Amino acid sequence: MYQTQSFRSPSCTMTSKGAERKVGFELEFSGLTLQQTTEIVRKTLNGTLEHQTAAQTVIHCADLGAFNIELDWNYLKEKAASDKDQPWLELLSDAASLLVPVEVVCPPIVLSQLDRLDQLVVQLRHAGAIGTEESMIAAYGVHINSEIPSLDAATLFDYLRAFSLLQWWLVEAHAVNTTRKISPYIDLYPEKYIKQLLSRDHPDMEMIFSDYLEHNASRNRALDLLPLLAEIDEDRVRRCIDDPKIKARPTFHYRMPNCNIEHENWSLALSWNTWWVVEQLASQPDYLNELSAAFLAAEQPLMGVSRKLWTEYIDQWLKNHALA
Repeated sequence: MYQTQSFRSPSCTMTSKGAERKVGFELEFSGLTLQQTTEIVRKTLNGTLEHQTAAQTVIHCADLGAFNIELDWNYLKEKAASDKDQPWLELLSDAASLLVPVEVVCPPIVLSQLDRLDQLVVQLRHAGAIGTEESMIAAYGVHINSEIPSLDAATLFDYLRAFSLLQWWLVEAHAVNTTRKISPYIDLYPEKYIKQLLSRDHPDMEMIFSDYLEHNASRNRALDLLPLLAEIDEDRVRRCIDDPKIKARPTFHYRMPNCNIEHENWSLALSWNTWWVVEQLASQPDYLNELSAAFLAAEQPLMGVSRKLWTEYIDQWLKNHALA
C-alpha cells in the first residue's frame, strides 16, 4: 500500500536568521499504554526520563530535545498533576489507553535530521501501535509543525495562498479517513475567506490578522494558524479566542494527515512530502498569482467554485509543473 519515502527538502531550508528550519511532529495512536510508549521512545532514541505522571511523561534526548508523551484526556492530566502518588491513577491510565489516544509530541528537529524519527515509528508499530483506520470513534492523525522561514507579512501571505489553493486537493492526496473528514478538528477554510484572501494585493500583517480571525477564529482548522499569529501578536489572538491550548510558536500547525502507523512502510515522510507541495508552491509567487486568478475566475453564480473541478484542475496543474 505504501512505498518507503525519504523526507523531501523544501526550496526554503533556512530561516531569515540564517538557521536551518525545524519541524515538529505530533503522532496520535492507540494500542499501547503510556508506559509502553514511553519505554519505546526512551530506548529507541537513547533518551532519559525527565518527568513522569500517570498521564504525561517527558523523555529528553541529548541530540534532539524533549519528547512529550501523553494521554489525550484532560481529566486524567489534572488528577495526575494534583494526586501524583495515587496508585489508582496508574490503573486508570492503563484503562484509558483503550479509549483515548496516546500522543507523542516531538521537539522541533532540523530538516536534515528528520529521518531520525523513522526508527521510532517502526518500533511503535512492532509493539502494536494502531492509527486512524483502526478507530471508528477517534480522529487519530499526524500534526506537522513546520517553522515559517520568516515572520513577515509577505511570507505568511504566500503560505496562506498556497494552502488555500491546495486544501481541497490535499484532502484527496492524504486520502483523509472518513471519520476524520466528518470530525470538526480539521475543518477547511471557508470559500468566502479564500476568495477574500486571493483578492488581496500585498496585504500587511494587520489585514492578514483581520481576515483570518474574521473567518477562522477556531483551533479546528486543517491548517491552524492561531499559534503562529499568537507568536506575532498574542494579545490580539486572545482577545478573539481565549483558549489556553493555543501555544504561541513560529510554526504552522497542520493537522490534516492520517496516522496509518500500523501499516508496513508507512512513515512520517509520507505526511511531510504531501505538505511539501504547499512549501514548494509558497516559494513561487508567479505560480501563486496564476492559480489565484484561475480560482477567482472559476467562480460560478450562486454555486461558487466547484470543488470537484478545481481539485481536478489543481491535480493536473501540479503534475504539469512536477510538483505532484
